[in-house]
Amino acid sequence: MDFGLYLLPAIIILVLAVVFFTLVPLGLWISALAAGVKVSIVTLIGMRLRRVPPAKIILPLIKATKAGLDLSVGALEAHYLAGGNVDRVVISLIAAERANLPLSFQKTCAIDLAGRNVLEAVQMSVLPKVIETPVVAAVAKDGIELKVKARVTVRTNIDRLIGGATEATVIARVGEGIVTTIGSSRSHKEVLENPDIISKTVLDKGLDTGTAFEILSIDIADIDVGQNIGARLQTDQAEADKRVAQAKAEERRALAIAREQEMKAYTQEMRAKVVEAEAEVPRALAHALREGKLGVLDYYSLQNLQADTQMRKRLGEEEKSE
Repeated sequence: MDFGLYLLPAIIILVLAVVFFTLVPLGLWISALAAGVKVSIVTLIGMRLRRVPPAKIILPLIKATKAGLDLSVGALEAHYLAGGNVDRVVISLIAAERANLPLSFQKTCAIDLAGRNVLEAVQMSVLPKVIETPVVAAVAKDGIELKVKARVTVRTNIDRLIGGATEATVIARVGEGIVTTIGSSRSHKEVLENPDIISKTVLDKGLDTGTAFEILSIDIADIDVGQNIGARLQTDQAEADKRVAQAKAEERRALAIAREQEMKAYTQEMRAKVVEAEAEVPRALAHALREGKLGVLDYYSLQNLQADTQMRKRLGEEEKSE
């Protein structure tokens, strides 16, 4: 009986101890105190109840405190609950403070929640990044194609990072500037002699407006001569003109054949009508003889006239054959 009386309190104490050490990260609390971060056990228990891992808040807070930043537990916890990356925000603030960049905690959190890598942006502000454009093909006024590859050195503009265009926009604008510059050149030789005119013209356009970057320089990495586009276009145009002329000639030939066939059909039709009319002549003569409108002498005169006509026709054909 005495053993049972002591066992029950021991079990209760053990359960309370397990619950306590489960809710309270004692090792983390001790680390915070050792680093000079003032955080209460009640605050850590509240994080557990709010389903916030205390290590996600306390460890970045220790980094910030050691770096001399004045951040609160509540601000970091609020950013975590909003879906942000607390550790990346703190590291970004430390890097910005070391580089003397004017970056506040609120702006850093806003950049992080916007989906941008704020740490990478801070690093690019300190160490500019080189973006290499793909090969851009453009044609000068003399019809010669030039293929250009450029390297763009950019630096992050923290003030325009939220809502600013990305690297793809910078590359597209630089490509557009290259095409415009080469296309306005009278000869491709001018560009080959002075490739820096591309850099100067493109930089003067202010291509970084509305982007999250500041363009520091544009350097021509490679420039090659491509095809003679002007000559090829002229050849294609001549070939097209030839095909048009051939089509028109074929159309005229088809029209002439159609007209010839039409005339043949018309001639055959007229011949058929003549034959039909000639077939009616004997009937008309017989009718005229019966009615007394045509005499016998008239009929013989007509026969003689037809015979004379046939003889003259035959003689004419013989003379032609000779």
